[in-house]
Amino acid sequence: MTAPIVRVQTHPFDMTQTIEQLRGERTDIGAVASFCGYVRDFSENPGVLALTLEHYPGMTEQVLQQIAQTAQNRWALSGVRVIHRIGRMEPGDPIVLVVTTSPHRHAALEACAYIMDQLKTRAPFWKKEHTSQGDYWVEARSSDTEAANRWEQTGHE
Repeated sequence: MTAPIVRVQTHPFDMTQTIEQLRGERTDIGAVASFCGYVRDFSENPGVLALTLEHYPGMTEQVLQQIAQTAQNRWALSGVRVIHRIGRMEPGDPIVLVVTTSPHRHAALEACAYIMDQLKTRAPFWKKEHTSQGDYWVEARSSDTEAANRWEQTGHE
């Protein structure tokens, strides 16, 4: 088992390339689970033209690493990759990629969901949406907190 790899970057990522790098030539991997999040053209307000993601350098990577490591400790994973973009992005641009590999699908799927749920509430990112009506900072959503909290009820934090 290799340590999780976490990156925060401004440039787009290649989902297929990331999965292939993680999987490599390994024959003990029976499942790859992934989540890729994209910028939408709507949110709390319609007509999102772009969004800007800011972060707390150093702390963001540390929190993402902790989340990924916790997932790797709780599920039988072969590997974990988390890539999160920052800066200005437009609708259709990829924002975040989480990839988990495991001998079995259940572990890969659960860990992938756990990482995303925790990332949304614990990682220090700030999102500003740019619309035709003006710019505004996006507030935390209670649905994200509820999703993250469900892991406490399942024993998987």
